[in-house]
Amino acid sequence: MTLPARRLPALLRRARRIALPLAAAVAASLVPAGAAQAHDATGPTLVRTDNGWVRGAATAEGRQFLGIPYAAAPAGPLRLRAPQPASDWAGVRDATRYGAYCAQNTYWAPGFEQQRTTEDCLDVNVYAPPAGRHSSTKRPVMVWIHGGGNVGGTARDIVPDAFARRTGSIVVTLNYRLGALGFLTLPGAGGNFALLDQQQALRWVRTNIGAFGGDPGRVTLAGESAGGSAVCNQLASPASRGLYRGAIIMSGTFGNCAGTPREQAVASSLAFAAGLGCTEAATAADCLRAKSTKEILDAQASTRRSWGYTVGTPQLPVQPADAFASGRSSRVPVMNGATSKEGLVFAYDSFDRWGNPLTADAYPAALSASFGPETGARALARYPLTAYERPAYAYGTAFGDQLFACPALAVDPLLAKRGKVYAYEFADRTSPLFASLPQDTDFDFGATHAAELNYLFKPYGIPAPFNAEQRALADQMTDYWGSFVHGTPPRARGQQPMPEHGSRPGQVLQLRTASAGGNAPTGTLSEQHNCDLWNASR
Repeated sequence: MTLPARRLPALLRRARRIALPLAAAVAASLVPAGAAQAHDATGPTLVRTDNGWVRGAATAEGRQFLGIPYAAAPAGPLRLRAPQPASDWAGVRDATRYGAYCAQNTYWAPGFEQQRTTEDCLDVNVYAPPAGRHSSTKRPVMVWIHGGGNVGGTARDIVPDAFARRTGSIVVTLNYRLGALGFLTLPGAGGNFALLDQQQALRWVRTNIGAFGGDPGRVTLAGESAGGSAVCNQLASPASRGLYRGAIIMSGTFGNCAGTPREQAVASSLAFAAGLGCTEAATAADCLRAKSTKEILDAQASTRRSWGYTVGTPQLPVQPADAFASGRSSRVPVMNGATSKEGLVFAYDSFDRWGNPLTADAYPAALSASFGPETGARALARYPLTAYERPAYAYGTAFGDQLFACPALAVDPLLAKRGKVYAYEFADRTSPLFASLPQDTDFDFGATHAAELNYLFKPYGIPAPFNAEQRALADQMTDYWGSFVHGTPPRARGQQPMPEHGSRPGQVLQLRTASAGGNAPTGTLSEQHNCDLWNASR
């Protein structure tokens, strides 16, 4: 009998549901005696996913399952295509080691000292707290998207095991394609592959997180820097709706989350392909599929272009800001914020890192080069050198206000048009240095870009060297984030709640140590960051 094509997917899914329990039983029979029930006080370390069994590890904080594929390797004929489901495996897969970095060039963070050419990298890490007395209760889930400018980084950049334990939640971190491999937009191939990877990972969570003790109906999507921008774009993407119930944007609203219009993205992508000898538009994607990963990365390293999401596509029909303003985005609660001195790390990376500190004489030209002659001249008056110990501090403050602080404040009322939005600013100027920064410099980074990650997670697995009041702030911040992940407004015991824009427009919770004034709402951040100057220059 010939079956109609439209019935085949349903029949295959039914057959899969029948076959999986049998396959699981067979797999369990292949495990050494007693291992099928492997667990300790933290909970089971042997878990069956949709693709097969995985064995994780018990830790001091709970359980962790590392390097689990959520999609097939996007290499060869699958390069520059939407992610495909991961293949099933036989027996038990070891999930005690991280998977590969997605293909990327070098940069200065620990572990990124060499070029990585592996494309078989689309995997997730799952961190679960101890089972506790009510182990049958499904826990809320936070899915984390790493930063790295869309060209670097990996899911292992943060270790959120202590966050998972303290908040009683499950945290999933994910890899996604980077640079040209994740963001090219070519005729016949589409684009936004990084965005599609993230959505595929969210679908993996919806299907599988229950086996780890998580609630697929209570998923919060979160990310910082490029990861925060990804969250911003996922909010605007119709394809991600229903995959999460809340979102956290950390230092991710730069440029008002704007992507590149499709026509412009295609033109720049074709120019990139032509640089590799792929000169015909109709065959550019296939030509690039035949190139080695190293060839693509080397070409990427030689271009100064930035990589971002493409607007005017099925994944992103309109700019995120327009989607928020018109209500055409996910109507879920959002936490949105930045740090008070975002730009200092970028100032260091532009000048002091290379042994070329910014001088007073060069300061006006640096402002003009970054913001244009007219805005640069106005910035010179707003950020006078007399107010800063070093020219680089003045430049970094202006840079951070323009790129991060003011866009975060500008996006809040847009987000509020489609749901509740809670606003914060991390402002602990005594923050320990982020793990990727040089520890032997006298450069005062303060509450710079990514500094708040010290207070929530272990960047690169390294606990921050907190003093007592920094530890107290870290606990409070973890409670704010954790309560939001649990589905309630962000709050911490004994602390003021995080303001909600609809009821308290313009109010932002500044997060500080007790000796610096503690956590307190303020309505003056727009003035503090000179947002009238930066908003007028957009």
